[in-house]
Amino acid sequence: MKLLRARRSKTATALSAVLALALPLTACSGDGGDPKTPATVASTTPATPATPTPTPVDPAAYRQALAKIVAPLDATLRTVDRASEGKALNTALDTASSAAETAAGLLDAERVPDDAWSGNTALAEAVRDLGVSLGDAQTDGGRCATSPRITLRSDDALASVRKADATLTALGYAVDLKLPRTEKARHRRLGNNSLVKDRRQGGLGRLVIKNGTSSDAVVTLTKGQRTNFTVYIRKGKDATVRRVADGGYTVYFASGTDWSSSKKSFTRDCSFQKFDDKADFNTRQVSGGTQYTILTFSLKKTAGGNATTSEVPEDEFPS
Repeated sequence: MKLLRARRSKTATALSAVLALALPLTACSGDGGDPKTPATVASTTPATPATPTPTPVDPAAYRQALAKIVAPLDATLRTVDRASEGKALNTALDTASSAAETAAGLLDAERVPDDAWSGNTALAEAVRDLGVSLGDAQTDGGRCATSPRITLRSDDALASVRKADATLTALGYAVDLKLPRTEKARHRRLGNNSLVKDRRQGGLGRLVIKNGTSSDAVVTLTKGQRTNFTVYIRKGKDATVRRVADGGYTVYFASGTDWSSSKKSFTRDCSFQKFDDKADFNTRQVSGGTQYTILTFSLKKTAGGNATTSEVPEDEFPS
């Protein structure tokens, strides 16, 4: 029994030695206090990298970039300014519209000095709107087509470009853009009863036209493919054409605003129509004299009227 206790004691002593060796390892980073108290392990939070300060944009570099961006657009706008009405102007407008969209994208992406930031943003927006306006101003080249120069004059895009240009120029960043010339809407008219075309060959027939509409109008009489005459009637006025030869005529009429003598057409608010029935002029000898036809056409829709009309495509209206 004693021997057994001694062995247990040795075993206990050996275990104590193992524990004694383990404790200093646990407390090796401690402060030398009670080895039974776990040591506190210090933690270190990684430092947040400092945000680099952006390099200021050199104003001279921005001036150079600005000039490079607007130069191609300026060239296309000058072409618009020189182009003649019609196909040439439409082509120039289309090219300038694409150039404006490109310039707006480059302005958006450009690094800008702090004092020019708002002006550059405004210029990019204005140039982009200008591109849309240039594209929308194109015409189909028809007889009744408002000039793109008139359309552009009433558009806000040009004014916005001028304003942004002035803002940047005042800060020392000149924007060298020559905007295309524009024109005021015109209201050209001929005198009442003016003959736009006259190929009459004589006769006794007489045509009276009463224009009760709110627009000026022209009336054209054709026989087959040949135009006999075209007469201009101002709104609210009457006109009379004499010496109409015998025969059956197709009667066309057009109304609108702003008469172009070169196009022989109105340029705005156009309507092209014809009477469905032909106008017949006859002359014959009767007892006591000569009988001839006097026809009266009213260009105002009237209840109980006896003449119907149909719309006519503008390219089919006789010149």
